[in-house]
Order: sequence, then structure tokens, then C-alpha cells
Amino acid sequence: MKIAVLVKAVPNPAGRPELSQDLRLRRDGREGVLDPGDEHAVEAAVRIAEAHAGEITALSMGPASAVAAVRRAIAMGAHHGILVTDPVLAGADALVTARVLAAALRCEGYDLVIAGVESTDGSTGTLPITIAQLLDLPSVTFARRIELSADTIRVERQTPRGYNILECSLPCVLTVTAAANEPRYPSFKGVVRAKQARVSSLSLADLPLTPSEVVPAQKVIAAAELERRSAGEILENASVAPARIVAMLEKAGVL
Repeated sequence: MKIAVLVKAVPNPAGRPELSQDLRLRRDGREGVLDPGDEHAVEAAVRIAEAHAGEITALSMGPASAVAAVRRAIAMGAHHGILVTDPVLAGADALVTARVLAAALRCEGYDLVIAGVESTDGSTGTLPITIAQLLDLPSVTFARRIELSADTIRVERQTPRGYNILECSLPCVLTVTAAANEPRYPSFKGVVRAKQARVSSLSLADLPLTPSEVVPAQKVIAAAELERRSAGEILENASVAPARIVAMLEKAGVL
């Protein structure tokens, strides 16, 4: 079984993100890490590969420094790595990114494509489903439990009220939630293997895409700091609390 797991290098969540003058997230010269959500995707891929004699390729798009995320995935258990990097792709939106990754996936052909639900920096949550559409594949999303047979995948899809059971045939695109597993910490052997592993590098010239397909359709024109939350209101007199709550809900348009 050939498995592709989509990974992304994001700024360290423990740090403070910064924007450049063109309103792009600063990445050069800053510590990048494997997106925490993608760790669950990698863990799911490794477990499936262990149970079904699979081979995992970690695939990413980004600047040259994004190779760190690919190597982290290899340290966790992926077998190969591919990084699509090209100066033209700087500032790519979610649709362009999906087109590029779909083209890379199409070149190899995979039985299963696994991704996290959304990235911690962009948080669009649209990329995996767009890739499924571009590849004309079915998709199963928000999986918290996964069962795989010879040519069928069955998942518990997490919902606000519980879960649904979904089933579809392979190949397909799968997204997993944080509830799906507990990502393993890379072993010393895995870290050494990741450092020594060769990560293939692809440019746009290696992919069957036209220049118009990699032109972003979206552009950030303004950004502002979120307003700080004001201190909450404390009511010492419990008898006035119900009326005050109703008044606040009316003001908010809830009632």
C-alpha cells in the first residue's frame, strides 16, 4: 500500500508570529516545526503502514527550510520525503497549494492520502478536500477512528454531537483529528535515519501545471491586531444576576 501524508512547516506555536511588509507570515530565519495537527496524520499513516505493509511518503510544499517538517515525519516513521519548493510559490494561497500538491500526488499515484484537519497558521481547513476534488477521489474527513480492509476504509467521523460512521473505497483522501491518536515521539534511531534520509526536491518545472494555475486568486490587503478581551463582570449580588444576564443576551442579539 502506498500512503502519502501531507505535512507542513509552520512557525513555532510557542513563539509570536510576525508579518512582513507584504503581509505574509515571516518564515525565513525563524524556527519552523511540523504542524502539530499533521503529527496526528503522520501517526495515522505509520499505524496503517505497520498493519498493512504500507510505504509512506511525506509530502510538503514550502521554502527550502520546510524540509525540517518532512524530516520530522520521517523520524516518526515515514519512509520517504518530497518537498515541492519554488520561488514562484511564495505567497501561494490554499487553492494554488492544493493544485501543486495534487500534481505531485498524481505523478506518483497513492492508495491513501492522509492529512490533518487544518494548519495552525492558515486554518482554512480546505486544502485536503480541494485536493480530493482535483484528483477526483472520495474523501472521509474528521476521522477519530480508522479501520482499513483490503480496499475499503471505514471511519468514525467526529461531529459536534458525537460521530457518524462513513465508509468508502480506496484510493481516497483522509483527514484525522487530534482525537484519532497520540503521536509518537521519534526514537533516537528514527532521528538519525531522518537526518541521513534523502528528501526529493521538486520545482514547478517538474509538475504538469500551467503558469496561470499557480497565480494566487486571493491576496491579503490588510491585517490588524485582535482587540484584547476586557475583564469580565463580577456580580456580587446573586439576586440581580438573572436580569443582568438577560440584558447582556438582548444586547448581543441572542434574545
